[in-house]
Amino acid sequence: MDFAFDARTEELRGQLTEFMDSHIYPSEPIFEEQLEKRENPWEQPPIIDDLKQEARSRGLWNLFLPGEHGGGLTNLQYAPLAELTGRSPELAPAALNCAAPDTGNMEVLTMFGTPAQKEQWLQPLLEGEIRSAFCMTEPDVASSDASNISTRIERDGNEYVINGRKWWSSGAMSPRCKIFIVMGKTDPSSHRHRQQSMILVPRDAPGVNIKRGMHVFGYTDGSHGGHAEIEFTDVRVPVQNIISGEGDGFAIAQARLGPGRIHHAMRLIGMSERALEAMCRRVTSRVAFGKSIAEQGVVQEWIADSRIKIEQLRLLVLKTAWLMDTVGNKGAHTEIQAIKVAAPSVATWIIDRAIQAHGGGGVSQDFPVAALYAHARTLHLADGPDEVHKRSLAHRELRKYETR
Repeated sequence: MDFAFDARTEELRGQLTEFMDSHIYPSEPIFEEQLEKRENPWEQPPIIDDLKQEARSRGLWNLFLPGEHGGGLTNLQYAPLAELTGRSPELAPAALNCAAPDTGNMEVLTMFGTPAQKEQWLQPLLEGEIRSAFCMTEPDVASSDASNISTRIERDGNEYVINGRKWWSSGAMSPRCKIFIVMGKTDPSSHRHRQQSMILVPRDAPGVNIKRGMHVFGYTDGSHGGHAEIEFTDVRVPVQNIISGEGDGFAIAQARLGPGRIHHAMRLIGMSERALEAMCRRVTSRVAFGKSIAEQGVVQEWIADSRIKIEQLRLLVLKTAWLMDTVGNKGAHTEIQAIKVAAPSVATWIIDRAIQAHGGGGVSQDFPVAALYAHARTLHLADGPDEVHKRSLAHRELRKYETR
């Protein structure tokens, strides 16, 4: 395994670092000010449009997507770039058109969409003209087991009829959101992994009722438009809106979540680095009981452990990226699950210490660490709870010792 950055990666890292320094970090206070002044709490602050225009002019656009539609990068090339964007998770991913859930939805349409679906929905997403939502989780069932999903997608002639209730539908509150990817059951009698399908549902389709926006630790999402609770009541869409085919929903979800999980892990490294940097700056500038807080042994232990944890996590993420590039997502399944558990654990541990080191300021809006914690803590749940991934990892490990 060779994790040295190639020339293309080094070039993009330099460009992105400069963009972060010159545009992203200085825009953070502007972003916060615009958040407070919004009439619609789910509207994207205008500063993001300015940043998107600037990023695109620099060629820092759709870097997450391999192939002709995106930056043409491998996972290993994209890893250090996603890490940099994680240092400002509200602004940087959105500015580069690399923010969830649009990234995952674009990947789904790229891999499984028909030419007509790509023209109607993928192209405007690639251009950053619209936003999208992913509707999978449901309030009435434990959605950590995807086979529990109860939303029905039933064929009626040349249409599918959708009925069900979703929540935590990422991106759906944005006024710019135009399309949902909805997961539901087309055949409850089939094998548990062939019951589900995915279908494209326009946000303005009759029968779509967005009931409310969901807050995360009191925050409304400022970049991708927030999460929604949605009711689908006899929503009708053409049969052409099915993605890939009936029964393919579970396989599509796995294909979508693999890259999503490593992208989250990459960004969580950046969040961890930002938190460690904030902690070091804070403790070297404050005095308590006659000496710098940085001289306290417990604080030094936090800092040392933080650096060790970050370096360990980065190596695991780079190994996972390399495996995904060389043997595919299926071959990297164990490592993808491992980083899904490890990355939020490392990030929340470090950010929590950074909050503690900041004292009262750590839980305020005056420093980035409280918002970083809210982001990182949700990722113990998003894309599957930690416990589900640990269960799967344990089963795979135990199989090696089963008596035959």
